[in-house]
Formats: sequence, structure tokens, C-alpha cells
Amino acid sequence: TNIGSILASVNPYKPIPGLYSVDAIDLYRQHRLGELPPHIFATANECYCCLWKRHDSQCVLISGESGAGKTESTKLLLKFLSAMSQSSFGAPASEKSTHVEEAILES
Repeated sequence: TNIGSILASVNPYKPIPGLYSVDAIDLYRQHRLGELPPHIFATANECYCCLWKRHDSQCVLISGESGAGKTESTKLLLKFLSAMSQSSFGAPASEKSTHVEEAILES
């Protein structure tokens, strides 16, 4: 759920098909925070918009207990930001998970 710009989420401890797909990235990049159901991509999109359109510095705090999904949430956030940065250069959706994302995630 969202509490303002804060996303409170629970690790389901199982994969949910389509939840973090390229289609989900495309859906959430077209909407503002609060227009669609709460999702980490909505939070990531808000950060991206504030960073590039408003020129505001951004910080994302991911917190939780061991096993809560902090590392996976970080990877998903970076996946979205990578896809957005590549789409701004005109890369097709099929190429959004390329070297840029891999380099960021490996760091």
C-alpha cells in the first residue's frame, strides 16, 4: 500500500507472474504515483520524474528485517530506472534489460 510517497510492501516469498515484467514497467512509466495500484515501479517512476523533469535530487530508502526483500526491491528499482534511462535514448522494450542494467546490478 502507499502512504503518501511511501510504499509499504510485503515479501510474498513466491514469484507472482507478470508482476515485474517489461509490460509492468511500460504500464507504470505512463502513470503518476497513485493512479495505479501501489507498486515499486510506481515509486521508481516518481523518483525518475522528480530527478529528470524537476531536477530534484532523489533518495530511496529501502528498509526491513532479514528476508523482507530489500535486495530484490533494490534490484527491481534499478531495473525500472535502467529501462527508463534506455527508453529515453530510444531503445526498444526488448532491449531494456541490457548492459546498463547488468552493470548497475553487478555493482
